[in-house]
Amino acid sequence: MSFFQLFILAVVQGLTEFLPVSSSGHLILLPRLMGMPDQGQVIDVAVHVGTLAAVVIYFWSDVREGVAGIPRMLTGRIDTPGSRLAFLMAVATVPVILLGAVLSLTGLADQMRSIAVIGWTMIVFGIVLWWFDTKSPQVKEDRDWTLRDAIIMGLWQAVALIPGTSRSGATITGARALGYKREDGTRLAMIMSIPTIVASAILLGAEAAAEADWQALRDGAIAAAMAFVAALLALTLMMRLLRSVSFTPYVVYRLILGVILLWVAYT
Repeated sequence: MSFFQLFILAVVQGLTEFLPVSSSGHLILLPRLMGMPDQGQVIDVAVHVGTLAAVVIYFWSDVREGVAGIPRMLTGRIDTPGSRLAFLMAVATVPVILLGAVLSLTGLADQMRSIAVIGWTMIVFGIVLWWFDTKSPQVKEDRDWTLRDAIIMGLWQAVALIPGTSRSGATITGARALGYKREDGTRLAMIMSIPTIVASAILLGAEAAAEADWQALRDGAIAAAMAFVAALLALTLMMRLLRSVSFTPYVVYRLILGVILLWVAYT
């Protein structure tokens, strides 16, 4: 694979993984719209690992606290901030794993990978994000996260398995619908992404193991490094902008891209 294609794929994945604009939708569209060959599972795994490293480093204090709380959580003691965070993250991850398994076993996951589906989900879920972001109060903080909220945000995250929806966009929408402040809701959405990305990388890695070779591994390492840098920059910029800017610019982008995709799909 050429360095140019690796660069484009890695940067697009890195920039869109944590922005509410759907990274999976962009990765599906990129080869089709640019006439490039499909990147394959090895590169998909690599860019996921790169973005995972970025979110872990950015939220390292939260990650460390959650990991430290896992042993207590596994023994049923949800009595510390760390064990509580680990428990709520686990609960929020269950819906996406269950629905992901259903979509994979039924073949629906592949059937939904179309330009028309991505176009519609870009528009519909963009409007939903705008509605809750502009109409919902900003009263809750990340420390107010409850079991009920984790379940609801987990269900929103599961809906994001539909291509074009955006995992971060869906979970942020869920957080804003529950009344979380923009920055706090986004923080929870980003932390929730860690076990989901880990599960996705493991699944893709198992599928990619048979086709991996030294060339593919080299390309994957390059893609992972570039995706890491792009994701860390995008995450840092978004979290800073949320202190003064709403999600409306991302919604406008989704609407414009969605209209273009529907035009392409139906003409």
